[in-house]
Amino acid sequence: MTENESSIVDSDDFTVRRTITIAASIEKVWATITEATHIARWFGQSAVLDTVAVGAVGTFSFDGYGTFPMRIEECDPPRTIAYRWGDGNPHAVDPFEPDRSTVFRFVLDVVDGGTQLTVVESGFGGLSDPAASMESHRGGWDAELDELVAYLDGGS
Repeated sequence: MTENESSIVDSDDFTVRRTITIAASIEKVWATITEATHIARWFGQSAVLDTVAVGAVGTFSFDGYGTFPMRIEECDPPRTIAYRWGDGNPHAVDPFEPDRSTVFRFVLDVVDGGTQLTVVESGFGGLSDPAASMESHRGGWDAELDELVAYLDGGS
């Protein structure tokens, strides 16, 4: 398994970023970050996604944290996909409003021996506690992307 660097917080740009290398084809990584059955195996405990296209909606659920609405903001197979996810407030009129959501964007590139995946999550500046949210998500991306690598190494 490839050893990957940890996520970093950019407090000036209100982003969290992580780049990892995965010993799998770009097509396999694409399927793993866009198909609900695969997403649920490494990112939280369940995922619902009706289709993979801009405007498609669904949810991501995490034990102990709840269910979060999501919407695809950008989709350019098999290179780029961006998800906007809300804060999980069930009373929100619009769970995707900028002050209640962030966007995480995956970019895939073919590299020797596999695929390089970069995730950049942005939009923390409008949240009630940007610093705490960025730190929480930094740790989340470390754990979740390590699970993605382990899932693909397991022969998914």
